Parts: sequence; structure tokens; C-alpha cells
Amino acid sequence: MSVAYKKLRTFLQDEMRMSHIYQPLMIKTILAGQGRASTRQIAAAFLAEDESQLEYYEAITNRMPGPVLRRRGIVIRDGDGYTLADHSRELSDEERENLIGLCDEAIAAYKKKRGRAVWEHRAVGLGRIPGKLRYETLKRAGFRCELCGVSADERALDVDHIVPRRAGGLDESENFQALCWKCNTNKGAGDDTDFRAVRAAHGVREEGCPFCSLAEGALVGANALAVAVRDRYPVTPLHTLIISRRHVKDFFQLFASEHRAVAVLADQIRRQIVEMDSTVEGFNVGVNSGEVAGQTIPHCHVHVIPRRAGDVANPRGGVRWVIPEKGDYRP
Repeated sequence: MSVAYKKLRTFLQDEMRMSHIYQPLMIKTILAGQGRASTRQIAAAFLAEDESQLEYYEAITNRMPGPVLRRRGIVIRDGDGYTLADHSRELSDEERENLIGLCDEAIAAYKKKRGRAVWEHRAVGLGRIPGKLRYETLKRAGFRCELCGVSADERALDVDHIVPRRAGGLDESENFQALCWKCNTNKGAGDDTDFRAVRAAHGVREEGCPFCSLAEGALVGANALAVAVRDRYPVTPLHTLIISRRHVKDFFQLFASEHRAVAVLADQIRRQIVEMDSTVEGFNVGVNSGEVAGQTIPHCHVHVIPRRAGDVANPRGGVRWVIPEKGDYRP
């Protein structure tokens, strides 16, 4: 057993601390290259594993070349993919190789004519903006799309010009916003809508609001957009509130990113409670929206109420018991 093998095995099994797949994937690529790989080869290995990029090009396939080739009778849809039209089955191996060569020639000629502009539709997200400005823009947005709220872990983020370059927009921090590739594609270069107000709104707090001034020590869970605390007047033991960090009146005024953050944190709290108390067999999850619905603090919060067998005589109907005579709805 070689020294190099022992060192790498020990690192991979015992010493490596991962925040992403990059380290083992880089080592794997170098090993596959007999001990060396170029930066481009390593980057290609990362790209091959990046589901968000594959999702992008799946959308491109179905949006542009797929429909065009179908209209021309060249391809047909085949389940989740495409096949060449029926007459292609008559091709010999030699004919197929010749046609592949023609495809390669067409690709090469177009790339020679257009140069880097071939990939201009992706350039904003992949490096034409200086690295430091790109990083600062994504960091400022919390590595989330400033329109739909999706995180960079789930979908590739672009750094978008609010005022497009073609309309005189500058490569300056104040003209950048973080959008996922899907929102950026849908927005297009002719739209100068500024979504940074969404980001700024996340910082809204109101003086005197008890949920805007929660002590860190009182929290039993948190993420970028929501926090969790035990209810001061619990309906059942471990009754917990999921509260938006932003001061907003009710659940229906949350941004999409906040809806997701609340849902994710609620699930974390559910798992936390089940680990703490094995007698918990169910949950009621509910929101009071408006004074007539029983809301007493005008700051969005979601109740996560653990339920145990026998905690009430008749649990049937669940949240319907907010109006008692409608609780048990059996005919």
C-alpha cells in the first residue's frame, strides 16, 4: 500500500470537512487524469454535477431548438426527450458519421463568426462582471434571487443589470441585483425593474413590536428570514411560533422567499419537537390573520402545536374548532 494512497484515503475518510462536493470531485478528476487535471477539466467536472445548470439547458432545449426542429420535421417529442424523425432510421453508419461531421462544421463556423458572443446570454451570470462586484451583489442578496427568493443552492444565480447595458446601464454596484437564471431570463434585457426594494424590505422592524425585539437567547430556531420561539401561553407543551424577521402584518403579506423560509423552519421545529418528546404524534399548524380571526400581535407568526393522544376528548376536525360548533363535522 503506497504512502500516497494512505494519505488520500485518510483525508477522504477521516479528515475532509465538506461544505460542498468540490473537494472530492476535484480529487476524483485529478485521479482520473492519472494525477493531473487542468482547471478547465475540473470546472467541467463541477458543471457536469450542477443540476441547476442542467435545469437551465433543459429549459433552453424545450424553449428554442426543440420547437424549431419540430416545426421543420427534423425531430419529434419522445416522452421526456426527442428523437429524429422516422426517415432518420434509414441512415447508414457512414451517413450518420458524415452528418455528425456537418454538425461539427456548423458549430465551428458559428463559433468562429461570433466568438465569445455565442454564450452572451449566460455571460452576466458567469463572469463578465468583475468577481468582487459579483460576490458583493450575491452576498448583499443573501445568495437568494431578489424576485422569487430561491437560494443559490437550488438554482444558479445571475448578477443582473437593473438598467441594461444596451440602455446605458453601468457596471456599478448600485445597478446590480441577484436574480436566478429563470427570473433573469423571463425579465429580459428590455426590463429595468429594480427588485432591490424587496431585499431592503427584509430589514423592516417596528419599534415596540414584541416580535421585532426578540432576544437571541429566546430563539429555538432561526434562518435568514424567520425565527422560532416557544409560545408564552402554550396550548400544549412545546407549542412554538414561527415568526417572520421582517415586520409584516400577516402571512399573506410575506414575500415568496419568506413563505419558503417559514415553511422550512416549521419543518425543522417539527423534527426538533419529535426528537424532544416521543409522545408527540401529530401537529396543528395555523395562522391567525386579522383581529376578527383572533390575531393579537400584528406581526406575522405561524403556530406549530404538537398533539398527543388524549390531549383533548375529541380531536376530530382539528383547526375547525376555531369555530366550536363546526369542529366535529360528522353528519
